[in-house]
Amino acid sequence: MTKVVIITGASGGLGRSVTHAFLETGTTVAGVSLDIDASITHPRFLAQAVDIGTWNATRTVVDGIAGRFGRIDVLAHLTGGFAGGASVAETDDDVWERMLTMNLRTAVHATRAVIPHMRKAGWGRILAIGSLAALEPAAGIGAYSASKAALVSLVRTIAKENKDSAITANAVLPGTMDTPANRAAMPNADPSKWIQPDRVAALLVWLASDAAAQVTGAVIPVYGADV
Repeated sequence: MTKVVIITGASGGLGRSVTHAFLETGTTVAGVSLDIDASITHPRFLAQAVDIGTWNATRTVVDGIAGRFGRIDVLAHLTGGFAGGASVAETDDDVWERMLTMNLRTAVHATRAVIPHMRKAGWGRILAIGSLAALEPAAGIGAYSASKAALVSLVRTIAKENKDSAITANAVLPGTMDTPANRAAMPNADPSKWIQPDRVAALLVWLASDAAAQVTGAVIPVYGADV
């Protein structure tokens, strides 16, 4: 039976790689983003434009996907955002709120929505993209680091709460990824040291497979050349 994968943040630089990687395995992919990329055309790809920072919208779209396909096997949560440049004392409330919404609240909504469907089926894979900053915070990115650390705690808690239902939950923490957005934001950096999105996508595909059944609650750093 064809597996059904929900990918949040499917339109981002990593999202496109993850979407194509899962499609290549024969799965059905529901891509969920506020501004979903309509250029992805595939008979097993369903585009869903929704703001998962809002609980009711998230629950509605997830329940709709489950109703349409009869199942939700995998959640790959890629949605996130970055803000930095100020100390904790100088970071305004709106930056804290934005980081918590983009990096934590969206994950809370997405996981809360899919877990009941996975528990009913007795199987599921929950995957979340965090950041190395969750483990190795740096000056000037306190709100970002804290929100990504909270994401890690959320994923590990979900793993413990759902180990009785063959549901695994794991977080992947890449360093800087080689995406068009990052190249534009850091034109003087050396992208040869950055993480390739297709490598992260391949890791997520494996974590979603039957072979990874005993991997849960893991926090997997991806350092690349900066190890």
